[in-house]
Amino acid sequence: MQNGTIVENPDHVTSADIIVGIPSFNEADSIALPADAASRGLVEYYPGLKCVLINVDNHSEDGTREAFLGTPTKVPKVYISTPPGVRGKGNNFRNLFKAAVELGARAVVVVDADLKSITPAWIRYLAEPLLGRYDYVTPIYLRHKYDGTITNHIAYPLLRTLFELRVRQPIGGDFGFSGRLARAFLAEKVWNDRIAHFGIDIWMTTIAIARRFNVCQAFLGSPKIHRPKDPSADLEVMFTQVVSTLFELMIDFEYLWKDTGSSRPSSIYGFGLGVEEQPPAVDVNTARLLESFKKGFGTYKDLWRDVIPLPELTELERAVANADEESFYYPSRLWARILFNFAVAYKKQASEEMRAEVMKALIPLYHSRVLSFVNKTRQASLKDTEEYLEDISRVFEAEKFYLIERWDQEKAHNGRLFHP
Repeated sequence: MQNGTIVENPDHVTSADIIVGIPSFNEADSIALPADAASRGLVEYYPGLKCVLINVDNHSEDGTREAFLGTPTKVPKVYISTPPGVRGKGNNFRNLFKAAVELGARAVVVVDADLKSITPAWIRYLAEPLLGRYDYVTPIYLRHKYDGTITNHIAYPLLRTLFELRVRQPIGGDFGFSGRLARAFLAEKVWNDRIAHFGIDIWMTTIAIARRFNVCQAFLGSPKIHRPKDPSADLEVMFTQVVSTLFELMIDFEYLWKDTGSSRPSSIYGFGLGVEEQPPAVDVNTARLLESFKKGFGTYKDLWRDVIPLPELTELERAVANADEESFYYPSRLWARILFNFAVAYKKQASEEMRAEVMKALIPLYHSRVLSFVNKTRQASLKDTEEYLEDISRVFEAEKFYLIERWDQEKAHNGRLFHP
């Protein structure tokens, strides 16, 4: 145990070429499947390299450690845990970064502990680019059109608008990164409690792109099947940590994104495999989404008036006046401008309390965007929906001038968006 960190290394691993990391918290019922698939992938595709499985855990009390170490594998395993009471996916990743550096790893692959669709080939697809010239690999896999709504409506379109590079799953949960990038992650000065939890995925992807590491995407060949999340459910903590991390990175890297142009495709490893298997359905409670939006108008209307300029606010008010669960809709241009204005409002707040209030006020608007999207794509196929999401991202890029104008306008007003 070092600084409270718990390490169990029954096979006395001291070096590794490839690490497969599995972050976890109370995943005793699911971790054996990705551990087994990862081990088989390492044995099949990298028999001549030193490989290790590492479970980076949050001191789970449900038997996750025993389930992981007890899974029969031909690849040695290491268990690393944060001290008792220390939670957060990002804290698990930080232990993984340290392990990668200490073991001298060339490549690190990370897979979610609740995966049900992982195959041994996933390890090859995520690791092989790292053994070449790439430092960061994100996944491309089929997902249900209503899975990953934070990705589809915030993280993906905003990230590509800011930094020019199209990375379809910037918070997908399954990644690859080089040992060189692991050292860079540890050297980054920006680290806070949000990054230590759900903000870690968008932080890693943004750092990799903004610091000009070689980034690619990899086809994984099968849909991502894991525990689905209803976008109307209580995801406030995750939403707040992911989006606020992205807003903070906008502040840190302003000098970069204000000088970028249109996005370009990233390099893609492998081939589109034309998988016939369909991802499981994600049921969306549209009534709950609409209720959240309407309540938001009552709770946050004054804050919305401070954040959203009058033309966009008037358009939003018309949407509320005509709000109907099955027909509610407003254009993507309006959503892009709302999100941009909240990024500006987040930047100008001097206290964490006010920034937290800004994030709370954004959630009902996010719910309204998801409802609008569901109503627009209710009868659409996955292919047609993906094409529509591409159109949405192009709308974001076309509105970048508006973001820069609002961002700079806030500076001109000495920290105020609007004069009293």
